[in-house]
Amino acid sequence: MLLEATAAVNADAPAMIDNRLFPASSMPDQDWWHALWPDPEAVLRDTGMQPGMHGVDLCCGDGHFTGPMCRLLQPGRVWAIDLDAGLLEQTRQQCQHLPNFSAVLGDARELPRLVSEPQDFVFIANTFHGVPDKSGLSRAVHDALKTGGYFAVINWYRRPRENTRVLNQPRGPETPLRMEPDEVRQIVEPMGFTLDKRIDVGPYHYAVVFAADRKP
Repeated sequence: MLLEATAAVNADAPAMIDNRLFPASSMPDQDWWHALWPDPEAVLRDTGMQPGMHGVDLCCGDGHFTGPMCRLLQPGRVWAIDLDAGLLEQTRQQCQHLPNFSAVLGDARELPRLVSEPQDFVFIANTFHGVPDKSGLSRAVHDALKTGGYFAVINWYRRPRENTRVLNQPRGPETPLRMEPDEVRQIVEPMGFTLDKRIDVGPYHYAVVFAADRKP
């Protein structure tokens, strides 16, 4: 999840990382990642994921959500996509025993080209705030989804960083980078989506879930 970029060519391709791509979106330490979301499968269920769906963990990072997604969606296929080869390898090591898991290395903006079939669900956590072209990424997600498929965005609420403490330390992106749910909605909906629901997921985060219902 370094730079929280995504999508892919293949898992053996060299990582081409541009530090300007997705700023302020580095992968957190595992200890506070788990402190924030001790039950990642429950978060996924709350967004609306169901067994049998085909899904993408966009900017999967070290796989905190990927393994639970594979177990929840089976027998549906799960694509784990990230720009950082090292983090993607951590995800692969965690999930290699899961028969519905696929790892992909590359750029999220090429998502429709990098998955083999239209998807039911695309999930992205702690990344959207750092994407330079948020509309472009939303359009790419739309083009990778089936009509009626879902796009779930998890973000930090816009609270002062000093007030979002995990394991007694301020965590998350700098306050000006944070986005409220309505800001995400204003970007995503024009790309062919309709808001399906908004929920709280953890003490400092929300999920906004959109349905792909038309061509942008």
